[in-house]
Amino acid sequence: MGPMSVLTRNEAQLRARLLDVQHYAVALDLTTGDDTFDSTTVIRFTARTAGDTFLELKPDELRSAALDGHPVDPAALDGNRLPLTGLTAGDHELRVDARMRYSRTGEGLHRFTDPADGETYVYSQLFLDDVQRVFPAFDQPDLKAVFAFTVTAPAHWTVLANGITTRTGTRDTDGAGTWRSAPTPPISTYLAAVAAGPWHSVRTEHAGLPFGLHCRRSLAPHLDADAEEILSLTTDCFDRYQEKFTEPYPFDSYDQAFVPEFNAGAMENPGLVTFRDEYVFRSAVTDTERQRRAVTIAHEMAHMWFGDLVTLRWWDDIWLNESFAEYMGYQTLTEATRFTDTWTDFAITRKAWGYDADERPSTHPVAPAPEDVPDAASALLNFDGISYAKGASALRQLVAWLGEKDFLAGINTHFARHRFANASLADFVDSLAAHTDRDVRGWADIWLRTTGIDTLTPRIEDSPGGWTLTTDRRGSRPHHLTVGVYQRDTGDGRTLERAELLGLDVPSDEVVSADGPRPALVLLNDGDLTYAKVRLDETSVETALRGLSGLPDALTRAVVWNSLRDMVRDGELAPAAYLATAEAHLPEETDLAVVQGVLGFARTQIADRYLAPGQRTEALDTLTSLTRDLLRRTEDGSAPGLRLAAVRVLVDSATRPDTLTAWLADGTVPGGPELDPELRWRILARLCVIGEAGEPEIAAALAADPSATGEEGAAHCRAALPTAAAKAAAWERLFHDDSLSNYLFTATAQGFWQPEQADLVREYVPRFYPEAVALGARRGPAIAEAAGRWAFPVHAVDEANLAAGRTCLEDPDVLPFLRRKLVDQLSDLARALKVRTG
Repeated sequence: MGPMSVLTRNEAQLRARLLDVQHYAVALDLTTGDDTFDSTTVIRFTARTAGDTFLELKPDELRSAALDGHPVDPAALDGNRLPLTGLTAGDHELRVDARMRYSRTGEGLHRFTDPADGETYVYSQLFLDDVQRVFPAFDQPDLKAVFAFTVTAPAHWTVLANGITTRTGTRDTDGAGTWRSAPTPPISTYLAAVAAGPWHSVRTEHAGLPFGLHCRRSLAPHLDADAEEILSLTTDCFDRYQEKFTEPYPFDSYDQAFVPEFNAGAMENPGLVTFRDEYVFRSAVTDTERQRRAVTIAHEMAHMWFGDLVTLRWWDDIWLNESFAEYMGYQTLTEATRFTDTWTDFAITRKAWGYDADERPSTHPVAPAPEDVPDAASALLNFDGISYAKGASALRQLVAWLGEKDFLAGINTHFARHRFANASLADFVDSLAAHTDRDVRGWADIWLRTTGIDTLTPRIEDSPGGWTLTTDRRGSRPHHLTVGVYQRDTGDGRTLERAELLGLDVPSDEVVSADGPRPALVLLNDGDLTYAKVRLDETSVETALRGLSGLPDALTRAVVWNSLRDMVRDGELAPAAYLATAEAHLPEETDLAVVQGVLGFARTQIADRYLAPGQRTEALDTLTSLTRDLLRRTEDGSAPGLRLAAVRVLVDSATRPDTLTAWLADGTVPGGPELDPELRWRILARLCVIGEAGEPEIAAALAADPSATGEEGAAHCRAALPTAAAKAAAWERLFHDDSLSNYLFTATAQGFWQPEQADLVREYVPRFYPEAVALGARRGPAIAEAAGRWAFPVHAVDEANLAAGRTCLEDPDVLPFLRRKLVDQLSDLARALKVRTG
């Protein structure tokens, strides 16, 4: 078998002109062993003209293939391509029988055995081009077809698929069940899905359709505890989408399966959405985390229309899937559920993700030019903060500029024109243009085809009897935004009152003027309707640092915190000043998303990266003091989410063991919360880092929690132990033991590098680069990406690490997925170095 080939855009266009694919009948036998499964597929398709083509397949063994009843030599398989030569114009039938290999990396058909009870589960993850790991296909998004599955599974398993499944037979020899799925409407190959195992299921009916929730049996009590909330959110969002969209829900059911060791947050398989099963909460979570789960539910449901009903033609338009689902998820959740402040969390977390991605060398337009996505491998690199957060921000700006009525009218026209087919950016813009006189094509060119972040800076000057505002823009995009004008409350001197909210278009020759005293704070983009860095004038900076918690609206505070965050990253505000501002104002903050976002940045970026090593202990002590203030404020039990957020950061910041060992011994934090598995593992991990716990404590904790999460916690703790032997063993597991699953790899990597242990792990920093390259070449994209994200030595903020990384990038053999992660990590490393040195 030759090397695996990546599909190019040109090849996809040629094949799409030649073929019309009608139907896949896929038969999977999941009873053949722990390592492989049998896959037999019949594909019906039409050749529009005579010609040659190929289909993709990555088998463990290709047993046979036949085209129109004539054998195709299995030896013809070249890498992952089976040539189909001499096709005549007209209808054809291709039958392929293969043995396929299960995955432990979350790609293809992933197999997982639950350590809690020994039960096994399998599920498919076919995005972007992993269908060929499960069955043969003409694997590109614009060759849509009908899919029907027949699955043979162990007797006590349930099989789920895109369409409604029914058990149709039982094998006499072992009781194995035969399951068949109803055929789908035409969908893309990457959206076909199957999941099988002894699922625990909660089922209901809504709007005449079956709805279901599914998880591992060992998680059943936790799913049952939240099933009412999840189903209510699901049906509320479903009803709201049905109101927004004139095209009805296009599939025959709506199942949501929470699956183990899932690489992404979720996947929008039509009728069978898969989620990482961390969303089945085993331990206490904050309401912000419940909201994020709800956003994911709404996001994936939006994909039923954006991505599944109407699908991108080629991967350059991935934003048509992800930006829309991101925007619609947040907006619809705000409109239809109890989570009415979702845009605050978007501002403080997702927006920052987009801003950071846009400042790296790997940045790209929201909608890149087709020639910039020449193949499927390059497309995978664009699933980032640009395609999600920046794209959603751009759409929010579009709605603010265009108006929601015209925006929704354009969307519905788009659905009607391209239902069960494929579309491009040009198609979408045409649909919008049909409902407005505004220049949406020009807007799309400047917003979606360009890179980078505009910076908006106010200039405020005194005038007779008042003041004036002009706005400087560094960048090229037009912005329709609001400006918040704030004055101090003369009563208490702490509260800031919004005196005025002004509409503003940038660029503009307009000079905004107002009567009265100069404002205490002027905030561009109050309400966060546009995507831009916002600077504050000198007076407003002083007001923000002293009075940020006095602002009346959480979203306004989030915009100000983002401005301060950007100033730190750009070297315009000292990291210590940000930390002092957090210490002053977070104890008064009421919004969970803001507290968690600011604490997260302070703990992981300020303390660990932007401050010099000699300042780190003081920073951790500041965070400990800050979180104790939050705990004192929440002793009355009125804000359990704030309390939990504070406990987590206090644990992660502890430099001495006394408090942690007392909590662990008592099984509770005084005044709550009680220690659940997540908090116990978090405390134990921190004690391991600082040398106050070891293998006996880890083994005892794993015996008490022998779950998959427990195994991951133990792997993390063992890698975090401050001994040479522990580090050598962890390194061996990461880079030389290829049996680690994706989740155990990540857990081990997260434990390995600790700033407190810089001297201990110093020798491993230069070793990371060549060994990560070799690992990626052996284990493939998912592990390569995990190595670049989680196994990178982020603590080593020094020139030697930067130089070693840049040398590594000169190696042409670095896998694209790893290369992209290294480019991003090294960009962040260079920024941290610059912030440190001033």
